[in-house]
Amino acid sequence: MDCCGIADHHVGNGVCGCCGALRPRYKRLVDNIFPEDAEDGLVKANMEKLTFYALSAPEKLDRIGAYLAERLSRDVARHRYGYVCIAMEALDQLLMACHCQSINLFVESFLKMVAKLLESDKAALQILGTNSFIKFANIEEDTPSYHRSYDFFVSRFSEMCHSGHDDVTDRTKIRMAGIKGLQGVVRKTVNDELQANIWEPQHMDKIVPSLLFNLQQAEETESRSPSPLQATEKEKESPAAVAEGCLRELLGRAAYGNIKNAIKPVLMHLDNHSLWEPKLFAVRCFKIIMYSVQSQHSHLVIQQLVGHLDANSKSVAKVRTGIVDVLSESAVIAAGGSVGPTVLEVFNTLLRHLRLSIDYELTGKYDSTTNVSNQIIKEHEERIFQEAVIKTIGK
Repeated sequence: MDCCGIADHHVGNGVCGCCGALRPRYKRLVDNIFPEDAEDGLVKANMEKLTFYALSAPEKLDRIGAYLAERLSRDVARHRYGYVCIAMEALDQLLMACHCQSINLFVESFLKMVAKLLESDKAALQILGTNSFIKFANIEEDTPSYHRSYDFFVSRFSEMCHSGHDDVTDRTKIRMAGIKGLQGVVRKTVNDELQANIWEPQHMDKIVPSLLFNLQQAEETESRSPSPLQATEKEKESPAAVAEGCLRELLGRAAYGNIKNAIKPVLMHLDNHSLWEPKLFAVRCFKIIMYSVQSQHSHLVIQQLVGHLDANSKSVAKVRTGIVDVLSESAVIAAGGSVGPTVLEVFNTLLRHLRLSIDYELTGKYDSTTNVSNQIIKEHEERIFQEAVIKTIGK
């Protein structure tokens, strides 16, 4: 982001000479990276001195971070956004330069500052904070962190993915930032056993629906291939395309024990937004899933779909037909990988649902134990469902 666009013209940002000499050296070094006029940007020569000091005295990193955080909070409160940009630029440079035992204490201050920016109602500050977080997410730390939490960032980035900002351009930018922020959280935590498990339901239930929401927002005039290679340059910059890339990366990293937690929110999203009929979006989602998960895990996705069909055994025929159609498309893709006993399970499940559908059609009700039907059985819809089942069995 171009910080000059939100720079201010406040001067006198330093400290008077008589007091400055009494201040700790790290504070003087931090103060000196800020120019009199924020539009002049970071004082690079003084930034080099601060970086050298941090590398020479790593035990001071936590104090440097805390002081920068104090300054940033003050500048945000005073709407001195040019200095906010300078503070974040300095933090980014220190993070990139310093890999030592004290980095964890510095990171805590850094994350507090990022959180402060993300909480702002200004799109420019939210994007600034996100960009810094993404840079941080790509850094491989030399020392592990046992107590760091990313719960706030998962929640906040998920909120940003659903931004309803009045300005369309800002809304798109905020949503893009939210998606990229979630991608950063995943990259930072997914392979680190010491971090909070990103695959736990409380995280997946926020991350996955946020990505699907942006996929769903894409205005499509025709069914597209889920392959990102066929996207135009403009499409690659859209929230939908970025969300698809993030979803692919997330699923590609999912281990055997994490597939269920990653797929369940997809099924719930399709249920909650009545997206099984029409089925185009549901089919597209599961094509992305099937082509993204590791091939040896494909059968787990099929099992989730089979279980969901069972859970919807008394849903209207249109919903069941949508699930079967998605199952059919997914099974074809899974057939190229390791399916194993899933084939027999799918076959038996479909036969059972075929019998149930015929019973529904004959009795006119979903529950044979009562004389009252809670829903009207539409015979033609049941026949469409039966045809879908037979077609899937025949594949």
